[in-house]
Amino acid sequence: MTQPQVPRHVLPVLVLAQLLGTSLWFAVNAVMPDLQRELGWSTAAVGTLTSALQFGFILGTLVFALLAIADRFAPRRVFLVCALAGAACTVGAWWMVRDFTALMVWRFATGFFLAGIYPVGMKIAAQWYSKGLGAALGYLIGALVLGSASAHALRAMGDALPWPTLMLGVAALAALGGLLLYFGTGDPPGAVARVTTLQWRALGTVWTDARVRSSVFGYFGHMWELYTMWVMVPLILATRLQGTALSWTAFVVLGAGVIGCAGGGWVAQRWGSACVAGSQLAVSGACCLAAPLFMAAPDALFYAWLVVWGITVSGDSPQFSTLTARNAPPQAVGSVLTLTNSIGFAISIVSILLFVSLAETVSLGALLPWLAVGPVLGLWALRLLWHEEAQRP
Repeated sequence: MTQPQVPRHVLPVLVLAQLLGTSLWFAVNAVMPDLQRELGWSTAAVGTLTSALQFGFILGTLVFALLAIADRFAPRRVFLVCALAGAACTVGAWWMVRDFTALMVWRFATGFFLAGIYPVGMKIAAQWYSKGLGAALGYLIGALVLGSASAHALRAMGDALPWPTLMLGVAALAALGGLLLYFGTGDPPGAVARVTTLQWRALGTVWTDARVRSSVFGYFGHMWELYTMWVMVPLILATRLQGTALSWTAFVVLGAGVIGCAGGGWVAQRWGSACVAGSQLAVSGACCLAAPLFMAAPDALFYAWLVVWGITVSGDSPQFSTLTARNAPPQAVGSVLTLTNSIGFAISIVSILLFVSLAETVSLGALLPWLAVGPVLGLWALRLLWHEEAQRP
């Protein structure tokens, strides 16, 4: 059976809506230097607020998965409601920004509603693109990566943009993203009918189905490395740069992940998602192991190493999601993707807290190679799907 022709506007609308909706993630991080100067907060406040949002996202994805929200209700409506709610939480954070406890609560709530944006956007893409999903998710997650990197660009431009303008602007953009997706797309032809019951057995395929387990556990290895690498990049660059130059370089390094996501999606159409995910995971793991060598290398090699790492550390993510979406029970794709996100982000928090703590007493050259534990275990888990793809004509 051939896939019906997807209207050309669908993918650009999905990508733009995802970029605008997930911009909520970085609203406070981008203005933290201004808030620290104005309110006298310590640098630890950044980590506290980031962790609050991450915990909110973990709880949100767990609740959404267990209640099968994305599979029981229209995904476009879920995306719209969560985008508007997340925007309202960001306005609340702006209104009560001087009360740190209230700000932390608002960021936790923002993370909770992001569970209805990022994973649900992938569910909608999976509905539209039964074929070519790897390429579609490459663009979609590339938008998320660019949004992540944009926090550093906004920080570099912070002197020109007052922090209230940035926060309220991000809230408006997120609301626009929800409206754009809801009114700019319809229900795809032949979409799987929404379920009316909870999908406990389908969620269990994360462990019981060998193919789902292979992609999901590969993704978990990837998540051990990804967000910790993003957190460590400013510390790595601080050994050679400072100020605006550091922020712009961090934006380039992290933003390079768009190349890995979009380019990987294009290559996956020919070579397969498992091959692309495994290859990029192997290269990013090698970058971890090579850290002692490149930390002491001349500038050209140092920056080239970081860019290659930035490309590959993100580029495997869309293909892991593609593999999971393809192998999960069709009626529970949204719930399985959401549960996978929940566990993956929990792993990332453990990794971030561990490595940031150790960075106070251990040199970066000695510490960074241990990030390769995730890629090594991820490659071991992925071997089933990679072997199956290699056997196909």
